[in-house]
Amino acid sequence: MKFLVKLIMAMMLVTMVVSCGRTPSRGGGGGAVYVGGNTPQLGDSDPHIWRSGHPYGHQVHGIDISRWQGDINWAQVRGAGISFAFIKATEGGDHSDPNFQRYWREAGAARIPRGAYHYFYFCRSGAEQAAWFIRNVPRERGALPPVIDLEWTNSRTCPRRPPPHEVKREAEIFMQIVGQHYGQRPLIYTTVDFYKDNQLGTMRAEFWLRSVADHPRARYPGQRWTFWQYTGTGIVPGIRGDVDLNAFAGSSADWARWLQTHLSR
Repeated sequence: MKFLVKLIMAMMLVTMVVSCGRTPSRGGGGGAVYVGGNTPQLGDSDPHIWRSGHPYGHQVHGIDISRWQGDINWAQVRGAGISFAFIKATEGGDHSDPNFQRYWREAGAARIPRGAYHYFYFCRSGAEQAAWFIRNVPRERGALPPVIDLEWTNSRTCPRRPPPHEVKREAEIFMQIVGQHYGQRPLIYTTVDFYKDNQLGTMRAEFWLRSVADHPRARYPGQRWTFWQYTGTGIVPGIRGDVDLNAFAGSSADWARWLQTHLSR
């Protein structure tokens, strides 16, 4: 009799999980964490308690990656509901990510829209860095716009923190050269502190904003954004370990329209 009761309770628990349309993932403290929403297969190993708006209701989610993600099963990634990938290509004027070319090919083969990003250093000119990016990133039909990653670096070889006018001048040079080459003006990825320190809101660009502790409207008041990086501890089937997760600002229909107007030709 006790065995029958336990069996019935177990079946009820399974039914509850299935009816919620959610898949459990690893979680902090040994418990399961449910993201749910429109991307039930995505999770977070260290989830934030969202108070003024959360990312899980967004219909379109993507990843950004670098060499540290290792081998990726792109078919699983796509099947989990990932709609785009930004891949680290270069930084400064002399470093390229050793996994970029492989990720670029594999994501393309899996039919995941992907774009390349450049980690900007402040010890090289914008023109030098643009030339290095162009040397390493193919100009390819169907690619997402390139991205310039603007944040304060922790590099011992480049500890410079130039004033805002220099930051924006060199970033604009990079964006003009790269934009002309690829036929797409680069997006700007940035962090809360860097955005404030350099008044980046005055720059003409679409923004990809990092905000892992609150909604972008709270951290970047008045700033419109296209992509929101909401966690660095995301869980995606097909990727071992944590990965950055991002939400697109609009609906699935908005995403389809955005792709139509932004994919490289």
